[in-house]
Parts: sequence; structure tokens; C-alpha cells
Amino acid sequence: MNKDIFEGKWKQVRGQAKEWWGKLTDDDLERVGGKYEQFIGTIQEKYGYTRERAEEEINKRLAEHEVHEKEAELSMRAAEHDANPPASALPVA
Repeated sequence: MNKDIFEGKWKQVRGQAKEWWGKLTDDDLERVGGKYEQFIGTIQEKYGYTRERAEEEINKRLAEHEVHEKEAELSMRAAEHDANPPASALPVA
């Protein structure tokens, strides 16, 4: 994932980061502050990963997060559509 995208989505991802990596503390996440390089270093330190492994883990989790976000958005749009069908879909009296 592009580091600018990571930093832009930090607030969304931060809460899930503790679920994904249970060894991370609130202080760790506060220190990271959305900085991609800092996050990689923190994951390396807490889990003993190589830099490459840390990046792979982060990218895998973020990709899963993106998929879930898109699925939720599509589901919400479908529910809105079902609740408010377009006028062309309404039965003609």
C-alpha cells in the first residue's frame, strides 16, 4: 500500500490495528501517529518480523480492510435501493 494512502486512512485503521496485532498498545499506536515507516518498525519490534514480513502483514491486513469497506458500502447501497426504488421501478396504477 502506498504510504500516503496508509497515512490518510490511519484513523479508520487504528482501531482495527489492535485487533490485528494484539501486542500493540495504545501508546504504540499513539507513537506511530499514522506514519507508515514508524508502523513498520513497531510491528518489527513487537513481533520480531523482518522489515519485509512486517510490510507483507500490514499490506495483507489493509487489503482485507479495503475489501470489507467496499462490501459494506455495496451492501448499504443495495439496502438503500431496496428501501427507495427508482420511480421507474414502481408499479404503474
